[in-house]
Amino acid sequence: MDVTRTAVERIFRDEHGRVVAALARRFGDLDVAEDATSEALLVALEKWPVDGVPPNPGAWLTTTAGNKAIDRIRRERQRDVKHQAALMISDDTPHEATGLVEDDRLRLVFTCCHPALAPEARVALTLRLLGGLTVAEIAAAFLVPETTMAQRITRAKAKIKGAHIPFRVPAAADLAERLAGVLAVVYLVFNEGYLSSSADAEPLREELTDEAIRLGRILRTLLPDEPEVAGLLALMLLTDARRTTRVAGGELVPLPEQDRGGWDRALIGEGHALVRECLARNRPGQYQLLAAVNAVHTDALTVADTDWSQIVTLYTHLGSIAPSPFVELNRAVAVAELDGPEVALALVDRLPLTSYHAFHVTRADLLRRLGRSAEAREAYDAALAATENSAERAYLTRRRDQLSGP
Repeated sequence: MDVTRTAVERIFRDEHGRVVAALARRFGDLDVAEDATSEALLVALEKWPVDGVPPNPGAWLTTTAGNKAIDRIRRERQRDVKHQAALMISDDTPHEATGLVEDDRLRLVFTCCHPALAPEARVALTLRLLGGLTVAEIAAAFLVPETTMAQRITRAKAKIKGAHIPFRVPAAADLAERLAGVLAVVYLVFNEGYLSSSADAEPLREELTDEAIRLGRILRTLLPDEPEVAGLLALMLLTDARRTTRVAGGELVPLPEQDRGGWDRALIGEGHALVRECLARNRPGQYQLLAAVNAVHTDALTVADTDWSQIVTLYTHLGSIAPSPFVELNRAVAVAELDGPEVALALVDRLPLTSYHAFHVTRADLLRRLGRSAEAREAYDAALAATENSAERAYLTRRRDQLSGP
């Protein structure tokens, strides 16, 4: 069987979070879990191209990584502890009670989102361990240099070890203080699947969007009265409903050009029901408002039917409770449909987002609509330099090359 290195790495990305979660629960040490999982990849890269991919690659990786972890424990612990570690291979003692969260991967998210860690470190560490994202991909999501992100993750793991933070889910009364970090992690995993930041991955990484939605459904069951949980699940469902129409012929298809007949109406119906539930609770939060924006888009039968005034209002409200330049960028896109591209461009140009590819994409589109082709071409070049997604690059290149005149 011909198995390329790329194929092995793709399978490993899909299984990474599951393997780390299983080992972290088993050994109670995130460093051991991640290092052993990485060692299992090296073994897979050596064996699979020769022997072929095993029938159950996830189980193979878990077993191999578990053996590597035990080897490491044997080397590092004293004789009596080594003996206990060796017995773990065949130990029939039932697992300790999992508490409120039975899903291994979601338990890992709650564990990493400990309040002793800085908020950005919680999210970055969990994305690395659970989502299997590379340091470069996480850095791109946070708009920081790769070295900066690597330092954050290293410090977070050192903090967990130094402070003896246990690998367990908090009690029910403490869940709320970690919920914001958990929701942020799930949403960032979804976003990386929705539009991959890596040149080595598929443009859309369905394994990540599917996993994020799975975790969102579990959170919804765990915390049915939290409107932001319902809002995040609605947001992901309404966005994922457009998945099959987002890439065509190797190119990204922007929302206005998508075939709305190809959208998944079942997911849209489920998402709209959740949005209505959130509205009835009247405790608005950022995920609920973003879900409401997507509800407006998916409620419109055509682009011309879109209620842009309502979208501007929703983004204005979002900016008041969770201000950020990203919110203002999206609001400007809606303003362009109401007040024209010149008004929107003035809003965009004052935003501190010059390292963000969507900032340059938005500027390129607005400048194009204003007939300022030379400036639009420069904006397209800046957008291309800021993204490695192959489908997005194909779309931007075609749009840039279609420009004519000065």
